[in-house]
Amino acid sequence: MATIGLTNLPAIDRTQRRGSIVLVLLVAFLLVAAIAGLVLVGRDRAESYILVLLAVLGMIGVFSLFAAAAGILRVAGDDGNPVLKAVADGAGDGIVVTDAGGRVIYANAAYRELVNAVGSDDVRPVERAFIGDPDVSEAVYRLLRAAREGRRLQEEVRLSGTRGAPARWMRLRVRPLKPAGSDARVTVWTVADVTRDRERQENVFQELQQAIDYLDHAPTGFFSVDAKGEVGYLNATLAAWLGYDLAEVGSGGLKLADIVAGDGSSLLTTIRGAPGEVKTETLDLDLMTRSAKKLPARLYHKVAFAADGAPGASRTIVLNRAAGGDAARAAEVRFMRFFQNTPLAIATIDKVGNYVLTNALFARTFQSVLNAEGRGSERSILAVAAERDRPALEAVIARAARGEGAIAPLDVALAGRAERFARFYVTPVEKESGDQEAAIVYALEITEQRNLERQFAQSEKMKTVGQLAGGVAHDFNNVLSAIMMATDFLLSAHKPTDPSFQDIMQIKQNANRAASLVRHLLAFSRRQTLRPQVLDLGEALSDLTMLLRRVIGEKVTLEVLHGRDLWPIKTDLSQLEHVIVNLAVNARDAMPNGGKLTVRTSNVSEADSRLLDYKGMLAADYVQIEVVDCGTGIPPEIVDQVFEPFFTTKEIGKGTGLGLSTVYGFIKQTGGFIYFDSVLGKGTTFRVFLPRHLPAAAEIAPPKPDVAQASAAAQSADDTGRGTILLVEDEEGLRGLNARGLASRGYQVVEAGNGVEAIAALERHEGKIDLVVSDVVMPEMDGP
Repeated sequence: MATIGLTNLPAIDRTQRRGSIVLVLLVAFLLVAAIAGLVLVGRDRAESYILVLLAVLGMIGVFSLFAAAAGILRVAGDDGNPVLKAVADGAGDGIVVTDAGGRVIYANAAYRELVNAVGSDDVRPVERAFIGDPDVSEAVYRLLRAAREGRRLQEEVRLSGTRGAPARWMRLRVRPLKPAGSDARVTVWTVADVTRDRERQENVFQELQQAIDYLDHAPTGFFSVDAKGEVGYLNATLAAWLGYDLAEVGSGGLKLADIVAGDGSSLLTTIRGAPGEVKTETLDLDLMTRSAKKLPARLYHKVAFAADGAPGASRTIVLNRAAGGDAARAAEVRFMRFFQNTPLAIATIDKVGNYVLTNALFARTFQSVLNAEGRGSERSILAVAAERDRPALEAVIARAARGEGAIAPLDVALAGRAERFARFYVTPVEKESGDQEAAIVYALEITEQRNLERQFAQSEKMKTVGQLAGGVAHDFNNVLSAIMMATDFLLSAHKPTDPSFQDIMQIKQNANRAASLVRHLLAFSRRQTLRPQVLDLGEALSDLTMLLRRVIGEKVTLEVLHGRDLWPIKTDLSQLEHVIVNLAVNARDAMPNGGKLTVRTSNVSEADSRLLDYKGMLAADYVQIEVVDCGTGIPPEIVDQVFEPFFTTKEIGKGTGLGLSTVYGFIKQTGGFIYFDSVLGKGTTFRVFLPRHLPAAAEIAPPKPDVAQASAAAQSADDTGRGTILLVEDEEGLRGLNARGLASRGYQVVEAGNGVEAIAALERHEGKIDLVVSDVVMPEMDGP
């Protein structure tokens, strides 16, 4: 240090109790006064006073002895625990204790040496010893404030050297302390010279900077990536190859997919190993520059796995294979580019099915399957197949290992919770000495193709069933119409007192029930006759609310939420009401113990419809109706059968199985869509999308006054029983009954068996036909 000979200086301790000269003089004065008093009182009377004085002094002496033994009195010069005092005095760090006024009451030798104190009067507190430097003053001020607030604090400050002395680093600590048995608070300061520690840190940092500089400017690229695919480090060489600025890379946000082309990143992030294993793989991939150009490279990818099997950050060396090279290297680069970027997942396997080499697409496609099943460390291709298809795949691999050719492709269900499929093409390879590869496997995922095939088959089945149901319903409807008309004639001929009247009524009621089923079949087959009209969906649902409350019963709470400014729709009001009621009844049956039924409406714009993940739904403007219940939900095994006709989960006699199929047929016939989402035990949501109605110019323009007047006059006229009606019906019996009924009302009836005959009848009567009543479905020419 600057002052020589201070290392052996004693510590300064002002905590010992000091004697008081005033108290000594006072005691001496009292004793002299007592002696003088004894002289004045006389010899005869002095003896008793002397005894009293000696007794008092004796009592004071005995009390002092007991007080000293009990620790109440301390003898001046008592230093407390000599071991603790020796530790503090000989500590390597400077220790100084100040009282509440900032006066130094203790300082060890190390502190005196640090502050260059010559004598005991030269020992200054910390705030005075290191004054002068602004940075040091600010740190000392923060320490003093912490001491006043009763907090501990530590600061490191740099002291500028004086008179050619080198600069020093000091670590200052402050700790408030309240000694036992005392109300006074003291502050303990610790001052340590950490110059050597700082120099050592700076040396280590410089060495680290030098090592990073060597790594940054190495002739090979280097990067590190974690298991999430985030690039933690990129050296300057690789950054220059890829066109990145190191400052941007250091700020974070660079992903492995940003610098590795295609699915190559999957090969690097899906490597699996045993706990504690260190794995190094050699990969030929295309890197992606910032300008989206490809850079062929060879990667030496090293990953260490922790004790729990979790992969750590990689250490990856990159060799640029685009710079120079012979024809063989160019051919190898071209082959690896084809291998890694092909749309087929490719892997080479040994004779038992273990991977030897895989391309990036194979790793991305099948590693997700293995991760989902918890078999990420398996190296066998058999692990990607579901249990039921694994023996078939194993047999195909065995055939390829024996060198058999012309192996047919094999469709395999993939392992995992999601239903996925892949088609495997297995080809044997010629073995060479030391070659582990026995076969090449090409895999193509066909999950989407399978789904499309299933949907197409379901659609064709529904279409076929609909055509069959529509044809049967049309013919059966003709028979029912004839039966119902015949019963009407019989009822008009029989009085209620007639014994046959009740039997005829029973026939009519059953015929009406059958006709209701026919209407359901016609709705499902989309061949029913609709009467579309422009509707305000909010008003239609408001009118239907009372009926819905009666239908769902008292156990179920109904909530109707109307969307704002709903667009108009054009549909058949009665059929729309039938849809809402049918969905509400199904929701009620799904909540046997009661619950809440919510009917919600909203607009769905064309942009929003594009975001909906519903297959087959065209992008357009729709008005949506949601029917939400909190019932038992739909089991997954019957999801595909919900809209099928005659399918029901209800007990025999409690459902026809035509409810949802009728809803489906009407929605499709209107040009809309219906979908549902269901969770077992939580409920089901049906969503109906009806196309928005945009009125044409003819609908907007008001009718002319003369046309409106003529229309009103025509509506006010009563033509009942007058006029000529053309009746077109291909069923002869039904046509005859209809003609008989119309004729009984006073109309003149012209009959036609089909559309061709009807046109001929119109020509014969030269426009004198007042009304045409026609069947819809007829041979040669239909009604419309």
